[in-house]
Amino acid sequence: MHIEPLRAKFITYLSKRGLMKKFNKQVALFIFNPKHPSLNTELLLPKEYKVYSFRLDRKYRVIFLFKALDRIEIVDINDHYK
Repeated sequence: MHIEPLRAKFITYLSKRGLMKKFNKQVALFIFNPKHPSLNTELLLPKEYKVYSFRLDRKYRVIFLFKALDRIEIVDINDHYK
């Protein structure tokens, strides 16, 4: 699995919230096993858009799209409850 380079605004978002270490850990886990239970990877609704997410922690989610079978692009990182 390959992840496209992270946009600068996401790096800033993670840094301001002290989440870079968690992000790097979860990304490494995702690359190794995208279906690992702690990631809670899921297809979001509406399913026809094929937008997925995985858990950064209980509060934050990483939203992504598959660009190819083994390549993803992160399109958002957000507070899951806002």
